[in-house]
Amino acid sequence: MKKSFFKIFGVSAILATVASQSIAQDAPALVPTDSVFILNSLLFLVGGFLVFWMAAGFTMLEAGLVRSKNVTTQLTKNMGLFSLAAIFYYLIGYNVMYPLGTWMYDGVLSGIWGVAILEAVGVTADGADDYGYASTGSDFFFQLMFCAATASIVSGALAERIKLWPFLVFTIILTALIYPIQASWKWGGGFLDGMGFLDFAGSTVVHSVGGWAALMGAIILGPRIGKYAKDGKVVPIPGSNLAIATLGTFILWMGWFGFNGGSQLAMGSVGDVADISRIFSNTNAAAAGGAVAALLLTQFLYKKPDLTMVLNGALAGLVSITAEPLTPSLGAATLIGAVGGLIVVFTVPMLDKFKIDDVVGAIPVHLFAGIWGTMVVPATNGDASYVTQFISIIIVGVFVIVTSGIVWTILKSTMGIRVGEEEEVAGLDTSELGMEAYPEFSKG
Repeated sequence: MKKSFFKIFGVSAILATVASQSIAQDAPALVPTDSVFILNSLLFLVGGFLVFWMAAGFTMLEAGLVRSKNVTTQLTKNMGLFSLAAIFYYLIGYNVMYPLGTWMYDGVLSGIWGVAILEAVGVTADGADDYGYASTGSDFFFQLMFCAATASIVSGALAERIKLWPFLVFTIILTALIYPIQASWKWGGGFLDGMGFLDFAGSTVVHSVGGWAALMGAIILGPRIGKYAKDGKVVPIPGSNLAIATLGTFILWMGWFGFNGGSQLAMGSVGDVADISRIFSNTNAAAAGGAVAALLLTQFLYKKPDLTMVLNGALAGLVSITAEPLTPSLGAATLIGAVGGLIVVFTVPMLDKFKIDDVVGAIPVHLFAGIWGTMVVPATNGDASYVTQFISIIIVGVFVIVTSGIVWTILKSTMGIRVGEEEEVAGLDTSELGMEAYPEFSKG
């Protein structure tokens, strides 16, 4: 009798469990609002400080790929550009990108802290924390890191011959106006977003923008002394520390998990977390594909692997997957990244043919691979259109070419953007700063 009771109880418990599971499957999974707010805000904050770590990656990459006599200048530029980006994106850029309403006050007072000031004086404004989504502060922090990354792209391409202060002035204009204006067209709900343009984490919005600005700067600035011989031959100028450059690449690779993963913009559900895990995996696969493709191609072309190409191949793979890191399979993500790595190997010498001197390979990595990554989105995402993707690339490209070209030209005619010949030969560390990174070694 006792045995029968337990049997009946056991069967009843199983049936009850099955019934409850069925009900749970039929009913929507409800996550407490507090939890959604906390998890979404946490995603922005964690993703944001991973992207912040990319600032260290750019700094180390550039420090390793310039000559020892210019290392301190690159370190100073990167400290300055990030700090200025933080200030001017707060003062102007964030509201240009996500305007709260009337330009008269919202364009001057930041949407983060300006709302509190406005409400204190009796002016109602949107932009306070969205309790059903995430904190405004966490969103600002995350978006700021993307803005600063755009400026970092420009820094390396123009190394070893640009003056410090004109570069920092350009950084202010880029982060306060140029980047936020075009970013608002997509991520601020503007007309490109309305057209159906897809750019998940910024192959175009961030990377191509930095690439276009760097390209215009490199053209107007001109190549380094001795880079191109009179007969047109390219003269290699080795960097000072490939170990540091490799460290910088791995730091960037790590930071990219926040760059792409954080761009899911939500972590308050099982589906969101599953998507983030796929984004991480695809991001990693694309970087590996880019590195291996560059490794194999340089072995084939030059009979020896080229480490600098391998480093940039990994970065190009990361840029390539950034426009759509969710929908590809792992295999497709690897192939997308691999094409990015091939693009770098072919476009670095192409720029040299036009005597466009890009010290760290930023233009091939961020511009050309960014275009590729944006154009390949429809191959894995049926919501994207090749025509819309192409038109959007052109619109953003023309805007940045014109605006950055104007700014570089004005700076050249007013402040001057290039150091003198003697200063360049001696090195910017001594001429611009009077401080060397490696004072115990002879200049290289």
